[in-house]
Amino acid sequence: MNDETPISSGKTGKTTRRRWLKRTVGAAAACGVGVVVDTFLVEPRWVELVRRDLPIAGLPAQWHGRTLVQLSDLHVGPQVSDAYLIESLETVARLAPDVVVVTGDFMSLTRQRTAPTEQMERVYSHLPQGKVATIGILGNHDYGHGWSDPDLAAHVVELLAAHGVRTLRNEVADLDGLQIIGVDDLWAGRCDARGALDASSAAAARLALVHNPDAVDLPIWPGYRGWILSGHTHGGQCKPPFLPPPLLPVKNRRYTSGDFDLFDGRRLYINRGLGNLLPVRFNCRPEITVHRLTPAPSTTPSAASTTSAAKSSFAGSAGPRPGS
Repeated sequence: MNDETPISSGKTGKTTRRRWLKRTVGAAAACGVGVVVDTFLVEPRWVELVRRDLPIAGLPAQWHGRTLVQLSDLHVGPQVSDAYLIESLETVARLAPDVVVVTGDFMSLTRQRTAPTEQMERVYSHLPQGKVATIGILGNHDYGHGWSDPDLAAHVVELLAAHGVRTLRNEVADLDGLQIIGVDDLWAGRCDARGALDASSAAAARLALVHNPDAVDLPIWPGYRGWILSGHTHGGQCKPPFLPPPLLPVKNRRYTSGDFDLFDGRRLYINRGLGNLLPVRFNCRPEITVHRLTPAPSTTPSAASTTSAAKSSFAGSAGPRPGS
């Protein structure tokens, strides 16, 4: 009986290593292709429907359990597909919300630095109307080049009004006991939360809208307690796993997306937006937020919400992942 163990030849060892290297390179290439496809073709149009509770102090009984849908940063213009935005708006319409709010950046300039008026007319003719109200605020892109064109902003407001949107510019809308405070844009130099708050009642159920979350760090919120809904960041659009997004258009880099306690009786929610400036997203899907209005406990008027209570996605008739 021969107890000697056969020894593989050097040639066989080299062949095995070559096979392993080929498989490794092939797997890495496939992974890279997958990331590229996801970043450029899948995620920019793979909308996440985020459902969450929004507890509001002093909320009148007639508002308990009603829905407020938040849209943000549609960026109608050359970088975002009209068909994709219309499909997203039709999804919101099927939800039949009580209130629709849009937290700024309705458009992006064309390459000729003009407003994409025809596209806006086409897309916003599909903007669903809330049963009670449809309300918007302006973002920096709604002020045109350099965020400094008030005439263009007035044009946006007029066009939106023709499609049922009431744009609040440091104003308050009273919706049967629920006051919505709309603050104008920070980068355009039009942000005046103090003036808007002065027009509201501290005793009322209140909810604030401001496009740029950096505005919440300014000393312009005297006595305000409650929620502030925002957009602007797009969530960074590309977010490495387990790491913060490398690019954010805010000074306070804590403000990425989602729910933030401001530790003074205020809470902030940042929507990741539907559109984009560059058609790329990774680990940061576009978002439609469905807030269910609930009464906050009287002892903790700024109580935390039940964040992300449920999530779902849609991508038209193609299934949950477009292009899959």
